[in-house]
Amino acid sequence: MDLEDDLPRKGDDPLARLLQQDLGPLSVADLQSRITALEAEIMRTRLKMESAVNHKASAEALFRR
Repeated sequence: MDLEDDLPRKGDDPLARLLQQDLGPLSVADLQSRITALEAEIMRTRLKMESAVNHKASAEALFRR
């Protein structure tokens, strides 16, 4: 399986552009900043997922009554 198999199909997708960006010209400091930003985005995404799961569970519990 190729990494590109997991990429979104839309050419204008920000995630696809991010994954295709050439890292060669970036300095070590730039790369560290990128890692920090990506880790923050991962945390934000995980919190959103957790919120969505909790919301769904709450709705399901409400309708079971």
